[in-house]
Amino acid sequence: MGHLRNFETAVFRRVRRDPPLGKVHRIAFWLFVFYLALSAGRLLPGQAGVFFGGVSVLTLLLLVAFCIPLLWRWVFGRLMWKVRNRLVVTYLLMGLAPVVLFVTLASILLYVFSGQFAIFAASSEITSELGHIATQDRAFALHIAHMVAQQPKIKVVDLAEAEDSMPVHEDFGMTVAAFEDGQPLALTPSSLHDASISQAPAWYHDNDRGDRFKRIVIHEGKLYLRAIDTQTLGGHTITTITSLPLHRENVDQIARGLGTVTIVPDVQIDDDDMPSDAKPPKKVQFSYQRTARGVKVNGEDLDEMQTRRRSITGGMLPGAQHFYDVTVTFWAPLDTIDWETGKPIQTYAKVSSRPSLLYQRLFITSLKIAAVIQEILIGIAIFFGVIELFAFYMAVRLNRTITRSIRDLYQATVAIDKGDLSHRIQVTRNDQLAALSRSFNRMISSLERLLEEQRQKQRLENELAIAQEVQANLFPRGNISVPSLELHGACYPARTVSGDYYDFLVFGGTSMGLAIGDISGKGISAALLMATLHSAVRAYRFAGEELITAGTAALAIASTRAMGEDEVECGELFEEPSKILALLNRHLYRSTQPEKYATLWLGHYDGLTSRLIYSNGGQLPPFLLRADDSVTRLDCGGTVVGLLNNMSYEQATEQLYPGDILIAYSDGVTEPENEFGEFGEDRLLEVVRRHRHLSLEAISEQVMQSLRTWIGGQEQPDDITLVLARQR
Repeated sequence: MGHLRNFETAVFRRVRRDPPLGKVHRIAFWLFVFYLALSAGRLLPGQAGVFFGGVSVLTLLLLVAFCIPLLWRWVFGRLMWKVRNRLVVTYLLMGLAPVVLFVTLASILLYVFSGQFAIFAASSEITSELGHIATQDRAFALHIAHMVAQQPKIKVVDLAEAEDSMPVHEDFGMTVAAFEDGQPLALTPSSLHDASISQAPAWYHDNDRGDRFKRIVIHEGKLYLRAIDTQTLGGHTITTITSLPLHRENVDQIARGLGTVTIVPDVQIDDDDMPSDAKPPKKVQFSYQRTARGVKVNGEDLDEMQTRRRSITGGMLPGAQHFYDVTVTFWAPLDTIDWETGKPIQTYAKVSSRPSLLYQRLFITSLKIAAVIQEILIGIAIFFGVIELFAFYMAVRLNRTITRSIRDLYQATVAIDKGDLSHRIQVTRNDQLAALSRSFNRMISSLERLLEEQRQKQRLENELAIAQEVQANLFPRGNISVPSLELHGACYPARTVSGDYYDFLVFGGTSMGLAIGDISGKGISAALLMATLHSAVRAYRFAGEELITAGTAALAIASTRAMGEDEVECGELFEEPSKILALLNRHLYRSTQPEKYATLWLGHYDGLTSRLIYSNGGQLPPFLLRADDSVTRLDCGGTVVGLLNNMSYEQATEQLYPGDILIAYSDGVTEPENEFGEFGEDRLLEVVRRHRHLSLEAISEQVMQSLRTWIGGQEQPDDITLVLARQR
């Protein structure tokens, strides 16, 4: 599978297309490859080529089947990518589709209704014509019966008087046959006499049709409207048969005001034509279909010319009055019987008309009302058209509103992606999309502000990183110690930079100055004040000429001559830490803001005598953990440094013995809290006492581990500074 996948990727990359991801896409690709291979196999001679050709055709069909959904996805993805096109399709589906379906249904119903109405009108005309013939036939029967009653021996009956008494009606070719007790009677004028009928049909008596009969019959291959009437008078039975042939002139009368009427006879559905074992149909079904050779009625082909010769067409279809005045063609069966046998023969009538003719036919008795109704319908149609145009205009406006808002949002995102945060969307409306655009503008403003803040924060972090690097250089670096004293110091800032301070100063290789302090506040301001304090302490360490009085200057010169130029130091001042604190207090008071101050503990260790002279300026008092586990607090001194002017400080001296540990710390060591309270001095002493046999660095790490455990997941609340010194 890996090799096939690599082949797919290589081919698509060759044509600069993305490799197929879906199963349908991959199957279509391999079907195409398979089809190409089979197409090459078609070139083989003989049965092999035929086989490959057949398989290639099947493969091509499968390929087309799989390509259809891919083509649909491609077209849909390309055309429907824009929201405008999606909205247009949505409007078409929601608005136009129901209208099209409704119009289609209405058109079908209107067409069917029009066809049915046309058939009904034609059938009514035929029925009316049959009724007229039946009326004339009865009149003839009564006249003949009256004449026979008056003249029993009469052989020729004159129908001129009866014909003149009938209402005027255009019946072309109407004929009459009369019988007295089954015997034919001669009639005058001869144009009315139908000599083709020698007697009444036998089925008429057998079926006992009654005294009135009016039907469409087929006699000797021709269609007739025929009526039979029987009158009994004076013991004689008079039977009259009146016929009207359905030729063009008479069909014109039927089709007047309808269009064209075509009657197709002799399409027979007869029980004799059915197999003996077949069941008779429950109902007659009619189907008419035009074919290339002619027409097909109920599935049987009829030659076109034969159909035309046997059919009778009358009437004329006028031109269309409007574009929608289409031709309406409908077929319907006519009940017809065979005059010889009395069996039913299915005859079909085709009516071709127009809606305008049917409309006039419908309102034939009130044309003025029809005109008014037509004008009202036209007005309603125009009104609906105006509403539809207005709805279309509103839909276009709404579509443009939505697409313009989305386009503006898209262009804004593109501009922002390119880094143009000054881009804003012009909002002129007051809707939800406008609110979205305003919200987007506010988001961009907030993003621009946040980015500016981020840049400022980044610059500040860079500056703090530089400050942290500078501050790291202020703390003692490397292993600083004297032969008789082991030293270690560590500072862990709560933020990037620390406000805590500690320092180690070596004097003459055997003595040591120790300092630990805490600046009020945190962050960069405390770090700057810490740097000031560090610089001041170092200044008093190296710039002794500003501090030495006239008496000590000579001593300094003598010491310089004795020790050399490289040993110009002021270690003697650190033998009195209280004076250094007083000088630092005056310096900070004069050079800093009133609310700024520092706590500072200074100590001077003499390696020759193992004595520690110290003074505490408001700092948490360090502990001196003796070798016998007793504890001494080094709290001699005074108040904080830099808060009040002209302050004096006391100092004290402690003798150190081997194993004694000095523990100096800031408030960040003892003040962290959890649900059990502060970490406290006792826990600090306990940790140091438990691990005093370890190196000072290991002891410091144990203290920090205990602090982290005590704090837990909370943020470090304050700077942590720890200084340890152990007498060797």
